[in-house]
Amino acid sequence: MTKKYLRITYRPAEAVLAEGPLGTWDILPFEGNYYIPWRHVRALRAFRPNFLPGICVYKGFYVGMRLRLAGGQGDWNLGWLYWLPNPLFPFIWYRLALPGVHPDLRVKEWEATPVDHNSADHNSADHNSADHNSADHNSNEQELA
Repeated sequence: MTKKYLRITYRPAEAVLAEGPLGTWDILPFEGNYYIPWRHVRALRAFRPNFLPGICVYKGFYVGMRLRLAGGQGDWNLGWLYWLPNPLFPFIWYRLALPGVHPDLRVKEWEATPVDHNSADHNSADHNSADHNSADHNSNEQELA
């Protein structure tokens, strides 16, 4: 069984912002944007609220999120976070949201077979190599933006 994965990269710095599997409780594409749980955000300390509030009439109140990388590169209003979300949309609650189309973002999607942690060869030397890390498998990889 294969699973789809997604990687979002900030082009000016070639920094991976988020990477993980696609799914309702993982990285969720919704209305053309990506809602990312914090466990899949790779540039975790680079995102901070910019305190620019907003409202979506059916999703709730949000605050803008700025990106500031170690080298000083970034974007003042790259994403957003629903801090008072609609209770009918639990899949967007308190997640970092990034636009699906942005000139500074590159989105790649690929399919890979997840590692079976219950298999008999789980502790073999080859199983622990980087070649078996599902996030590094690039079979059927395609760039979306």
